Amino acid sequence: MKKLSVLATSILLSGSIAVASLPVHANLPFSVSGQQMPSLAPMLEKVTPGVVLISVTGTHVEKSKVPEAFKFFFGNPNQNENQSRKREFRGLGSGVIIDAEQGYIVTNSHVINEADEIQITLKDGRQITAKKIGSDASSDIALLQIEAKDLVEVNLADSDNIRVGDFAVAIGSPFGLGQTVTSGIISALGRSGLNAQNYEDFIQTDAAINSGNSGGALINLQGKLVGINTAILGPNGGNVGIGFAIPSNMVDNIVKQLIEFGEVRRGVLGVLGRSVNGEIAEALELESSQGGFIEQVEADSAADEAGIESGDVITKVNGKMVKTFAAIRGKIGSIGAGKSVELTVIKKDGSEKTYNVTLKKQETAKVEAASIHKMLDGAELENSANGQGIDIKSVAEESPAAFIGLQKGDIISGINRTRIKSIGELRSYLNDNKGVFAINIIRGNSTLFLMIR
Repeated sequence: MKKLSVLATSILLSGSIAVASLPVHANLPFSVSGQQMPSLAPMLEKVTPGVVLISVTGTHVEKSKVPEAFKFFFGNPNQNENQSRKREFRGLGSGVIIDAEQGYIVTNSHVINEADEIQITLKDGRQITAKKIGSDASSDIALLQIEAKDLVEVNLADSDNIRVGDFAVAIGSPFGLGQTVTSGIISALGRSGLNAQNYEDFIQTDAAINSGNSGGALINLQGKLVGINTAILGPNGGNVGIGFAIPSNMVDNIVKQLIEFGEVRRGVLGVLGRSVNGEIAEALELESSQGGFIEQVEADSAADEAGIESGDVITKVNGKMVKTFAAIRGKIGSIGAGKSVELTVIKKDGSEKTYNVTLKKQETAKVEAASIHKMLDGAELENSANGQGIDIKSVAEESPAAFIGLQKGDIISGINRTRIKSIGELRSYLNDNKGVFAINIIRGNSTLFLMIR
């Protein structure tokens, strides 16, 4: 049975490239017996310093059910039967420096999930502790920052311009062996369905991906980043030449939001639908069985206000063909609220029309507080609709958040006498400061302070 394996580091592209097949711009020479031979080495010598090894340590909280016959041995019989057990872990991954001046590093969210300490090892051997700027589990993107001089960044390519058959090179650290480079091609675009809850628009490669490669770079032959390697599909988690990378344009959209807000403020189109199949194409007399068929348009949504109707078929997003409804969801899901997107639609009468749609804010955008501070683990946060602060939507029993005294319905309005209006502001404050924090809580008609370290 095939098994999806999300790894901790980059996706390696395996396979040999015949010298005669290399494009002209890849004809980077070195000398053998006085003859010029093609090589990727000159390009890689410039790019590989921009790919880093990420080492993480942390504590994972596991909950186990206490058998009925033994629960009296664990204290009060009326207490919650789910007992917590902490387990320390270590992990390895890869990352890519995308801004040398600011020290920004992009990686996978699952690489640094629950990490208490994140250590970056540069190609020149320097080891630097990183801080987390923010992460988005739904797109599996995280942004880190380090303070260091003489960093090398990898420039982003326009991933909308890549084609199936383009050559690609992957850089990462499989099995913690150290930086490794492999090559291959782009074997498919717009892949989705690995996790229906996530926003997916994967680049598929024939990369030889192994454990320890998530978060690494997938680059083109100009040395520009086309994707962040994230997962493989294969039996028992082994490589069978099917690997997936997050497109650089999606990475760029997510990173910009994490830098500006400390969180992803995802834009919403406001439609429900399914992928066009042969039956739908035949019923609607469509020339192609690709695209997204709209079954329902939510009232007062961005799509509704733009004039999009149920029965329409979305065929292009920002001028690029889309094959499935999931691919449409993935592309739009990385675009921030308030941003515009161009949609090409086949109407019910068969005519084609283009809409410029301004995406609305996702009203139910909730954040797991553990990504902000370990003592807030167990709380679910959401920005208050009135801008008053941060709403506590729920608090898990026996969690760190419950231990410090947080309750459902509380509103975080400040920290250490600093006004806090959003999750992004809270995250930024905690990232920039150390020590003991006094969190100002509004609870009903009263205010109180809760302490965290």
